[in-house]
Amino acid sequence: MPAGSVVDPYVEASQPARFRPTRRQALGRGMYLGALSSVTGVTASVVTTITWPTAAPPGWLWMVLGFGPAPLGALGGVLARRWFGTVVDADGIRTGPGFARGVEPWSRVVDLRAERRGARTVVSVYLDSGVSMQLAAPYSGELFAADPQFELKVFALSHLWRSHRFGGVPT
Repeated sequence: MPAGSVVDPYVEASQPARFRPTRRQALGRGMYLGALSSVTGVTASVVTTITWPTAAPPGWLWMVLGFGPAPLGALGGVLARRWFGTVVDADGIRTGPGFARGVEPWSRVVDLRAERRGARTVVSVYLDSGVSMQLAAPYSGELFAADPQFELKVFALSHLWRSHRFGGVPT
């Protein structure tokens, strides 16, 4: 931006807000899915070895199946992080993987709150039809799923909802 230029507050206010899993959350989710893949691969190899002893996998394959998927899953989780989350703009809320669930307009949102679901605290959006929708991000949980700024993100979402629903944010 050139020196002395003025930033238009209406342009900045109309930009969508994006909430994605933190890097640590994406890393933890990827490691978890990688570990599940590892258990599945090792189990399939054990079953194959028991069923057909002549078709036993070589020794190096056991190491690859046991220890390879977790780091690959962690890397994949961090790389896939940008496709998961929530986008909030003047049109409404979009959430989910690839934001595939479509837009829920602000006029249909009647409440937005943080709730405990299992071992996580998630943000749920309640619609006028009585349906509740769990947002893909932000969320907070234990270990890798912890988000130190979760409360600030919930407050920002609540503020955006109230502003768009009852007025106050330029479009």
